[in-house]
This record gives sequence, C-alpha cells and structure tokens, in this order.
Amino acid sequence: MTPRTRPAGAMALAAVLLAAATGCTDGTGPAGGAAAPEAPAGRPGASSRPAVPSAAPGAAPGAAGFTLVASGDVLPHDSIIRRAAEDAGGDGYDFTPMFSGVKSVVSQADLAVCHMETVYGKEGGPYTGYPAFKSPPEVAAALKATGYDSCSTASNHTLDDGAAGLGRTLDALDRAGVRHAGSARTEAEAARPTLLKAGGATVAQLAYTYDTNGYPMPEGQPWAVQLLDERKVIADARAARAAGADVVVVSVHWGSEWQTEPDERQLSLGRALTASQTGGRPDIDLILGTHAHVPQAYEKVNGTWIIYGMGDQIAGDMINHEGAFDPRGNQGSIGRFTFAPPRTTGGRWEVTKAEFIPQWFDTGRGRVVNLGAADGSDPRRTDVRDTIRQVVLSRGADKDGLVMGK
Repeated sequence: MTPRTRPAGAMALAAVLLAAATGCTDGTGPAGGAAAPEAPAGRPGASSRPAVPSAAPGAAPGAAGFTLVASGDVLPHDSIIRRAAEDAGGDGYDFTPMFSGVKSVVSQADLAVCHMETVYGKEGGPYTGYPAFKSPPEVAAALKATGYDSCSTASNHTLDDGAAGLGRTLDALDRAGVRHAGSARTEAEAARPTLLKAGGATVAQLAYTYDTNGYPMPEGQPWAVQLLDERKVIADARAARAAGADVVVVSVHWGSEWQTEPDERQLSLGRALTASQTGGRPDIDLILGTHAHVPQAYEKVNGTWIIYGMGDQIAGDMINHEGAFDPRGNQGSIGRFTFAPPRTTGGRWEVTKAEFIPQWFDTGRGRVVNLGAADGSDPRRTDVRDTIRQVVLSRGADKDGLVMGK
C-alpha cells in the first residue's frame, strides 16, 4: 500500500477509514473464533535460558553475550477484545492467557521486543477494533507479564485516535514497565534512542512506519511518529551508537499486505540499510519487519539479518483484500538471535546463532501456539508449521545457518 495524503472535510474521514481497510483487515471472527540504559526486569525461568557466549578473546573483561527475541503485530480486533473480557471473567480485560503459549520463549530471552500495532483507548472504553483501533490498555500489562521488555509503536495505526491515543498508549506501557520506540509525546522523547541492557551490551531499538493511513501528524508535533526514510534511519542509528549503543536494532512497519514475498521496497531498503557503515562497522545490526499480516522470509544481507515480516502474533480471523478469510493472517514467527561480544575493542557484536520459531494464533481458543514445540500428533499444526518454515527459508536463510527453534 502506498502512502496517501488525507483529503479535507467530512469526506476525508470516510476516505481514511476506507483506506484503513487495506491497512489492517477486520478480524471479525467470533470471540472464540538517549535515555539511560535500563536492564530488563527479572525473568521467570532464567536458569533455563539458552546458553549465550561469554566474552570472546580481546573483548572487554566480563562482557557477556545475550539472546534477543522478537515477535510480530499485536492487533486486537473486536473478537480479541471480547476474548480478553471472557478471560477476565467479567472484570475488565485479561490478555495474558493469549500469550501463554509463547511465554517460555519470550521470558527466557535476555531481551524481548514486540510490535504494538494499535493505540489504547480511555480506561473503561469504549474500545474498538478495525478500522480505527482503540485497544484496552490492559494489553500493556499482558505484554509485561509475558516477558517483553520493549515494543515498537510506529505503525499505520499509530494515529487512529490522534495525539491522545498515542499518549495513552505510551503512558500505559510506561506504567506496565515496558519500554517503547517509534512514537513520542514530546520532541525530546522523539530525539532519544531507546537504550536497553542485555547481557554485557547496550541495545538500541529504533522503530519506523511507512505511513499513518493518511492521518497527518498532530498539529505542532511533526516528530510524533517516526516515518520510514533511509537517510533518517541511518542518521538515527549513528546517533544511537554515539549515545552508547553496542547493538542497533531497527523495527520497521513496511511491505505489501498479504504478500508472502518481500516487495521491491523492502529488498532495496534492506540492502541500503545493511550496507551503511561507519569506520568499517555496520551502523545497523538487525532489522525486524512487521505489517504484511503473513509470514515473510528471513535473509542475511551484507552480513546482517533481516526479518522481512514476522506476521501477526495476536489477531482475529483475518479477511484479505479479496474479502475472504485467509488463515495466513494468524500465522507468524518469532525470531531469536544469540549475540556474542566483539573480539576486538570497538568491533561488532556478532550473531552466532539465528533461529525462527513458527507460531500460530488459534482464534477458536484465543491462544498463541508455539509450533516449534509441536509433537507432530496434530496434522493441522504440523502443516501450518511446515508452511511457515517454507516461507521463512524461501530466500536461502538456512544456508546462512538459520534453524528452527522451540
């Protein structure tokens, strides 16, 4: 979908909402159907985390490697909101059970990032799904309980409820203890990279979106949402490095919806961003893509891993551009990357292990399912897992060492 400008007057809102129909489909299935670096909160099950490399020869004394986990769009349609109300037993909304199937994967990572695609409504509602989303703020508490440390918040829906919705979302994430990148309440906040601690590294998360469904930036706030621009991303990455980041992670809301293969914009921008270097060191260490609603490939480009699209993590039954239910809209992957410290002072933190974990959102039960841990007894889950694996490896990532994890 190409960026659009917003017409004036009453016709504009109708046009924008219609445009949003091509931005995130309705999921109307049944309810059943430089800030100072901050260390992630203590994690349950930390003793069973995957082993990470310690300092390599020549690295800073005591430096430790780390694992980073990343997942796709959290997109609460009306059916998802109804399910959360049911899971709360009639007392508010509880999204925590939806994530339970992947909690062990998320909470055992040293650093876990998600993509919060929608904005939050006022306490008590009203809450809405497609086409202009206002989600219950209880989503933030569920993200924290699952083990997420930070979320990208730049998407085509970031301005669905203007500056007020943007502000409520970041306020709720702050209260829950979840960091965020990609949208901001103040100019100073927009100028600061989100810096996080993981192992012996300081990790910067930067986030951008291709568009805001035609909604203009709030008056006097051109910095409210970070828009995707090659030169800006590179400049921000270099600024994050100057602010102390050892590893720079870029979250991008991009691509063509319902298209399994990355489009030419993703491919060309991916090449440009991964080619950018300063002093012989890449400016960007990992690219995490969202928006397409379907799983897309992983690929190592210029020595840097790109996930073109992780697919939706939480979403209702998805309707594609042809108006038909499309099961791919509830399929996705979680990326897990193990980073080792540099071998020489000022060198790059290297990915020593790259994994994908196939996942599926069972709209009938309202639960995320870790397909990497599937035992093969359910043919339907096995078929979905194999479909996701085929897509993820479609650009030859297995030849660069990408493996399926559990």
